[in-house]
Amino acid sequence: MNPYLAGTLLGIVLLLSMFLSGRGLGASGGLKYCVVSVVGAVDKSHADKSVFYSKYFEDGKKPLKNWLVLEIAGVIAGGFISGAVSKRLKFKIEKSPKISNTRRLVFAFLGGLFFVYGAQLARGCTSGAALSGMAVLSVAGFVTMVSIFGSAYLFAWFFRKNWI
Repeated sequence: MNPYLAGTLLGIVLLLSMFLSGRGLGASGGLKYCVVSVVGAVDKSHADKSVFYSKYFEDGKKPLKNWLVLEIAGVIAGGFISGAVSKRLKFKIEKSPKISNTRRLVFAFLGGLFFVYGAQLARGCTSGAALSGMAVLSVAGFVTMVSIFGSAYLFAWFFRKNWI
């Protein structure tokens, strides 16, 4: 897809998101709500006593009913539907011939783990902190975007042998 068209469409989706829901885009918080729900299901007494977890269960709240959880479920379902319609729904590991499948999967898992942890520290992912933040001219949004691209540029040099 043409990057200018994709950027324009992303901007329209962001604008509609803010107009219709009063919030920007973002999904990293959805994982937090899922984890909180699991902790509450496994050890309810711990969740009730914990300063962090208890606020998600106040007044009979159910974390899985948060709109971010529904957004993530919709993204996953949409991805599967898109893959099925385009006949690309199959298990495939994209990688360089220079590395093994195990190494690729380990790096992908670690990258995802670090990204989700960083998103929680930054109080948002690329969509929430960077795109939505920049859309409202937040300094934090611009700092987040520069940090994401800057760190990707720096780390690419170290990991390039795994992909080229």
